[in-house]
Amino acid sequence: MRLSLGQSMQMAQKQVLAPRMIQSMEILQLPIIALQERIEQEMEDNPVLDQIEPSGEIEENGFEETLAVADGPDAPADTERELVVSENTNNEDDFERLLNMAENLPDDYEERSRPSRGEIEAEGDRRHDQMANMVARPESLQDYLDHQLSWFDLDEETRRMADRIIYNLDSNGYLKSPLEDLIPPAPPEVNGNAEAWRAQQLAMAERALAVVQRLDPPGVGARSLKECLLLQLTPGLLFFEELQVLIEHHLEDLENNRLPLISKKTGFSIETIQEAWEDLRTLKPKPGADFTETSAPAVTPDVFVEKNDEGKYAVHLEDGDLPSLYISPYYRRLLQESGTSAETRDYIKRKVNAAQWLIEAIEQRRSTLTRVSQAIVDHQTKFLDDGPDHIEPLKMQQIADKVGVHVTTVSRAVDDKWIQTPRGIFPLKRFFVGGTTGADGEEVAWDRVRLKLQEIIDAEDKTKPLSDDALVDELGKAGVTVARRTVTKYRKAMNIPSSRQRRDWSAEGK
Repeated sequence: MRLSLGQSMQMAQKQVLAPRMIQSMEILQLPIIALQERIEQEMEDNPVLDQIEPSGEIEENGFEETLAVADGPDAPADTERELVVSENTNNEDDFERLLNMAENLPDDYEERSRPSRGEIEAEGDRRHDQMANMVARPESLQDYLDHQLSWFDLDEETRRMADRIIYNLDSNGYLKSPLEDLIPPAPPEVNGNAEAWRAQQLAMAERALAVVQRLDPPGVGARSLKECLLLQLTPGLLFFEELQVLIEHHLEDLENNRLPLISKKTGFSIETIQEAWEDLRTLKPKPGADFTETSAPAVTPDVFVEKNDEGKYAVHLEDGDLPSLYISPYYRRLLQESGTSAETRDYIKRKVNAAQWLIEAIEQRRSTLTRVSQAIVDHQTKFLDDGPDHIEPLKMQQIADKVGVHVTTVSRAVDDKWIQTPRGIFPLKRFFVGGTTGADGEEVAWDRVRLKLQEIIDAEDKTKPLSDDALVDELGKAGVTVARRTVTKYRKAMNIPSSRQRRDWSAEGK
């Protein structure tokens, strides 16, 4: 084989996305809150962008006249070539108001009156109320335990180790680190007695752990589920001894509903085991979970759907709070002035192009999201009329074909978007579901399969619960044809136990 270095030319065809198209896809994918933040950021970064507040009024120049720049000589062509601002037009009348405002800006600041003492006090009260109404940081598990630790009369070394244990607990209140790892390295003065020193430190750590395990909530500081449950037992419980036996030796048997096996090994009756099991269910396997902050994020719908006068569902976007953007006439005026330097002119051109791209991307988002949402609503009318169990199978490709866009455009349009319907608020992706073929040859959505599966299991005889094969047969009788592995998959996804675990042993022989 001959190796050599050299240059050569070849032709190749590649698909490269223009910056304008990339920005359009990014804007399309943003939910309404993120889009508002993006606009605010662009307003800070691009001085030629100006806005009309949703409730504001336009003085002198009308709204249509102000936004006419999008259709004027500086509007971009349909191709993806770079946009260039024309220098051969005179839009002096359109820019007069903002130009005068910019020239008189220092005077405007001088004319502002200083706030009165009452206004200052009112503003202070308003800010105080805002601070008072702020959500306080919830107390953490570590803070709660550390406060209780101050009640104990401990020597300084044991207290430091107890603190170290507390701050090594996980979010559920378990100590996952071995106590040996919490012991500091042996100091040099112990010399050859390092092993004895570590044994002494380990005994001290065990005492500190015992103190932590006496704190509230019960079960905190445990190193396993078994230890956590045992720490929560109190001698006053009715089935105290039975629970000790069940927790120490039969947790796995309880999980798999092997009550006859437990009865055979322990001598407890089935009824006693079940009653003790009910008490066991009142214990907390994750004692620290109550201190975990679980505030659900607020959802702001991007799309609203309502019935119109004709009785059909129509969508509209929730973008009334978005400011209407336009290119500042002041900077457009600078492009017309002969005294503007070439460097300044090039800078303004770049910013005007970027602003125009953003304005068009936002308008494209509005159009695409409206058309995609309306197509989804038109397909899922039964869902809106009759409820979730009437949802129809739907693929993104179907919506893409109907709207006339690529399927990736549909994916970006529905990503992280929510729609408010008469049935509640749902993510737009909720309406895309797969399906199977029913006995009548029609497609049935998987959501309907899951609902039917739950209905069958709820109605079964718990002394003889249905196996997965039997569930397949029952679904077939209801007109839904599915494979056994599909039933098993959905049963596990719905956290439905197996037939053995669902069996009610107490009803045996009745």
